[in-house]
Amino acid sequence: MLAGAEDEPGNPDAGEGAPGGSAPPRRPGGRPRRILTASTTREEKARAVRGLGALGGLAGFIVALMLLPTACTAGVGARDAADWFQTEPEGLTTTGVPQRSRVLSEDGRTIATFFYQNRVDVPLEKIAPVLQKAVLAIEDSRFYEHGAIDVQGTLRALASNLSHGSVTQGGSGITQQYVKNLLLTQADSDSERQAAREITAARKVRELRYAVAVEKRFTKNEILRRYLNIAYYGDGAYGIEAASRHYFSKHASELNLAEAALLAGVIRYPYAYDPTKHADAARQRRDVVLDRMAELGWLDPAKAEKTKKQPVKLDVQNVRSGCVSSVAPFFCDYVQREILINPVFGKTAKEREKLLKRGGLTIRTTMDRRAQKAAQRAVNEHVPPKNSAHKAAAEAMVEPGTGEIKAMVVDRELGPDEERGKTWINFAADASHGSSIGMQAGSTFKAFTLAAALDEGMPFGTRLMAPREYVPVGFRNCDGERVGDPTASLGNAADGEGGKQFSIVTGTQHSVNTFFLALEKEVGLCDTVKMAERLGMKQANGKPLEQYPAFTLGFNAVSPLRLAAAYAAFGARGEYCEPIAIKEITDASGKKLKVPPRDCERVMDKGVADAVNHVLSGVLTKGTARGMGLGRDAAGKTGTVDNFSAAWFAGYTPDLASAVWVGDPRGGYKHPMTSLCMNGRCYGAVYGATIPAPIWQQSMRGALRNTDATSFHRPPSFYFSKGSGEERVKVPDVRGMKLRDAIDRLRGAGFGTSVGGRVESRRYDEGTVAEMSPGPGSAEPGATITLRVSKGPGRGGDGGGGGGGDDDGGPQPPLPPLPTNTPTLPPRPGDPAQQEPA
Repeated sequence: MLAGAEDEPGNPDAGEGAPGGSAPPRRPGGRPRRILTASTTREEKARAVRGLGALGGLAGFIVALMLLPTACTAGVGARDAADWFQTEPEGLTTTGVPQRSRVLSEDGRTIATFFYQNRVDVPLEKIAPVLQKAVLAIEDSRFYEHGAIDVQGTLRALASNLSHGSVTQGGSGITQQYVKNLLLTQADSDSERQAAREITAARKVRELRYAVAVEKRFTKNEILRRYLNIAYYGDGAYGIEAASRHYFSKHASELNLAEAALLAGVIRYPYAYDPTKHADAARQRRDVVLDRMAELGWLDPAKAEKTKKQPVKLDVQNVRSGCVSSVAPFFCDYVQREILINPVFGKTAKEREKLLKRGGLTIRTTMDRRAQKAAQRAVNEHVPPKNSAHKAAAEAMVEPGTGEIKAMVVDRELGPDEERGKTWINFAADASHGSSIGMQAGSTFKAFTLAAALDEGMPFGTRLMAPREYVPVGFRNCDGERVGDPTASLGNAADGEGGKQFSIVTGTQHSVNTFFLALEKEVGLCDTVKMAERLGMKQANGKPLEQYPAFTLGFNAVSPLRLAAAYAAFGARGEYCEPIAIKEITDASGKKLKVPPRDCERVMDKGVADAVNHVLSGVLTKGTARGMGLGRDAAGKTGTVDNFSAAWFAGYTPDLASAVWVGDPRGGYKHPMTSLCMNGRCYGAVYGATIPAPIWQQSMRGALRNTDATSFHRPPSFYFSKGSGEERVKVPDVRGMKLRDAIDRLRGAGFGTSVGGRVESRRYDEGTVAEMSPGPGSAEPGATITLRVSKGPGRGGDGGGGGGGDDDGGPQPPLPPLPTNTPTLPPRPGDPAQQEPA
């Protein structure tokens, strides 16, 4: 049925000029025109169908006459041509109409669109009835009365064709126009598109045969719906929904009379009547549509005249295809490349591109908009896109235990590298997903040597001599081959480091190069490499990691995404998950498509991961990144590449991991991170703690804001074995202090804090700290101290602490808010304690 066709013509209360009521539209001269609607009786429909069938036979004969010149030449009779015409053509398909695909964030917000033709398919009930009538009036007013072929129009074309000896007119109705558009949109090559456009008898016959078959397959309403969704409305808008959104920033269901008449008029010549380029022509054409609707009796003439006086009012909304205009351009680019290269989305590159740009997909991704915004803001503030030093920054965030990519940012816009502040290269991803060949990771690779050592059961107090210079001899790769240059030596960049012993804890906190070379020698180069590989590490170009003694110093070129995923495995207690960006894809019909599955594997014991977390936590409290904590359990590692060619920081909590790179896209060795100024700040030499760590801290705080904190687990006791050398430090007694003051005091001493439930206490005033666990005395560096606040004396007992326990379960007054932005001083590049060896 035609939605709203039963409305009374000329009723000014029908809404936005749509005819309303029950009287049928009239032919010119006042005689009623019959339109099939939901209220049409079964007998009336049967008579109409018989009439259509008769017209169908007549139509076949007429087509044969239209092709008479060609048929006579080929020796084919008119009867045979008519019989052949009535048979359904082989290979008839009505699928493959391009629709735009949407990329959504995790919470369902659109972050990008992809399309070959900007089209959004909608059902007929979501297209304003006034638009349907306007199109019928100007394109095919007898649509609901004739069959596949409009006999009156065809007879008119027949006279012309016979007089010219060729097909010059076709008398096309809506069904034939739908078929023509269908064949054109299904064309995959220039030659097929040319064949769909050429004016020949063969093409016309093909269209007419398809039209007859389409009328047999679908109802009139379905054909009208398909036509309105496939037609081109100019200025890149395909289909009525896309056109309505483009020209008027509203849905097709919301169009009023003036807007509907304008769009209906555009269809005939979309380039000539494009209202954004030819407003006067579009208005004149709109008025023709209004006059035609009045002539047919479908619109009150006074309403038509009043509407014609209205100017053309547009509210243009441009939708761009691709990632350039996306709110998350580099994450979007990663998703796009994943679909274009992954065989799960099609056997060939052409199939995968067609699926993305023509398939009407809804692609729900893993992106967390809060994390994405926080990361983008952090990199842009510390390394502005158009900074005079020409440096760049990139960050990737991955969720431990799932591998879901929560954010991916570059401090650039997506675009030509020749334009300042733009790049096509996604520095956060591997070459396969961003064209980046990766960057040397520096001391962030020491975490893999640490993990390998702890995996072999070395206690925290394992002490090794760290000479000032280290000659790498005796190293063997995984093939058993000797590697290393005995004539070369590797040393420490910072004065005062080396020439003494360090434990696993202190050697990591101060990131001593020669200590880690000695530890790598003790563990074995191959075991260290295998640990990194188990944690998903490989070169950004897709090749395996290279194996040389300097492996632990991070000479391999990798991506922030790979590094973030590896560190996420520490936060997930040894479970590594391959990074994924796509959660779910549905096609235009709502059918779920296959996507790359979650791929997680336990690659180390939980206790080993807990031990890694314990040691790397100290980097944020006493090590090269002290002061860069988050106010919750966190761990990480700085990385400064040889000759200050780049700087890194990789860190994590049990809930989120992130890796940050800062460097020079022109080449770090030629343009090192020394003596530079950005955003009003100048730096002598840039270490991992100088710029990358503050970016990490700011972005992680933003991403985790208002989320519950998860704590690391205590490592197995044997790592703290007697004689291990594990340091213990004094825990200040903060009982009796206000909560905020107590937290500041403990954090200043290098401890983490958490807040438990309130307890009854007569000894300590209400609102002050009554209990702390561990209590005053000594504890491991960076330990988390749990504080409990007094709620005043109870009804019995002294409530002095030990017997207070948890609260009684009744309503409790809220705790004072935890400070979320405790001021911290940035590490001083000149401070020897902050100087991290390359």
